Amino acid sequence: MAMTRREARELAFTLLFEMTFDMEKEPMLLYLQELEARGFEDNDYVKSVVVGCHEKREELDTLIEKYSNGWKVKRISRVSLAIMRLCIYEMLYMPDIPYNVSINEAVELCKSYNDEKAPAFVNGILNTVADKEGLKN
Repeated sequence: MAMTRREARELAFTLLFEMTFDMEKEPMLLYLQELEARGFEDNDYVKSVVVGCHEKREELDTLIEKYSNGWKVKRISRVSLAIMRLCIYEMLYMPDIPYNVSINEAVELCKSYNDEKAPAFVNGILNTVADKEGLKN
């Protein structure tokens, strides 16, 4: 059975989180290793997000820092960072996904994987990015 977009997004988040510990790791290698280790179904969305976020990391981090009210990327939790990279990547490079869906899903991931203050912090940054960068489609 094919995984839902929500399940695929959660899987992509976990891989992006894992990459925060070794930013030099080749994203396709990580994807293929995890595909074998976890036994999930090959998924084009997950692949494109993991590879794309790696390739565009500098651009994504620049936007995160620009709109995070003085927070440096190094000070933001790895969980929040992986979630924001995923969401901003979707907003910039996946026009078939409405920006508000990306943001809502990011907040839900925050609620599941982060502390209670993180969802509001992440939501604020993501909405500002969408607004100021003209991503509200």
